[in-house]
Amino acid sequence: MSFTAIAWTPLCVGITVVGLVLSYLAFRRRGLAAGLRATAWSLVPLAALLTGILETLWNVVSTLVSFVTRLVLSPMVWTGIVLAGLSVLLFVVSGALRGRAISRGRKAGATTADASTTTPAGAAPAAPAGKAKPVEPAKPAQADDFSDIEDILKRRGIS
Repeated sequence: MSFTAIAWTPLCVGITVVGLVLSYLAFRRRGLAAGLRATAWSLVPLAALLTGILETLWNVVSTLVSFVTRLVLSPMVWTGIVLAGLSVLLFVVSGALRGRAISRGRKAGATTADASTTTPAGAAPAAPAGKAKPVEPAKPAQADDFSDIEDILKRRGIS
């Protein structure tokens, strides 16, 4: 279907004229505000026709109706929708599997690092050959309230 101004012009003019007659009746019965509001609504169809908005609205609605009818009735379109859904599903599953692989790699790296740094009870960790560990100067005792907490954290290897 196409939009033809010849068919829409009498319809819009007719709606506007009927609206203006009803606007006059509203003005007489309910007052100036009701009459002006009805007049404003009465002029909208003719204004839409003259500005081209009516044709644009017709094209939009016609295109949407055409799209929906093709969507509902076409097996080719439904195949495309199924493939798009499968694609989204595969992206989600691959992202979840990738996240699990990364977290496993981090856990495995942490456990191997822990196993290599642990030493038997009572034995001092051996210093690497050729590299001497620099000796840090002793820190003066702090008189703040957090010294106990810092000592506990150091003993547990947290800080």
